[in-house]
Amino acid sequence: QVQLVESGGGLVHAGGSLTLSCAASGRTDITAVMGWFRQAPGKEREFVAAISVIGTAIYYADSVKGRFTITADNASHTAYLQMDSLKPEDTAVYYCGADFRWGWDPNLPFGSWGQGTQVTVSS
Repeated sequence: QVQLVESGGGLVHAGGSLTLSCAASGRTDITAVMGWFRQAPGKEREFVAAISVIGTAIYYADSVKGRFTITADNASHTAYLQMDSLKPEDTAVYYCGADFRWGWDPNLPFGSWGQGTQVTVSS
């Protein structure tokens, strides 16, 4: 089992930037991939971005490509999501997640989740 602690998030104007971080602890030795999903009010949770912990694979949702950048620091077991050119439609609770499956793909949920952090983008 891996534990995830998120930080970052908050309120920003449209066009602004925010950075989320997600620190993993526990069974980080078997963690293969980390990333984020998000859930807006009244909507289902949707995939945002993910990265293999060794950086060999990176995935982005089409809605955030070119605006969001995901990175991982394997030494500290921390993933980061740099969010630029934010839009009001990016407003959601962002959930960090991790999975031990090397064959994980964005159509699957993560096996472990963080507590979530609110991102609000005002117009």
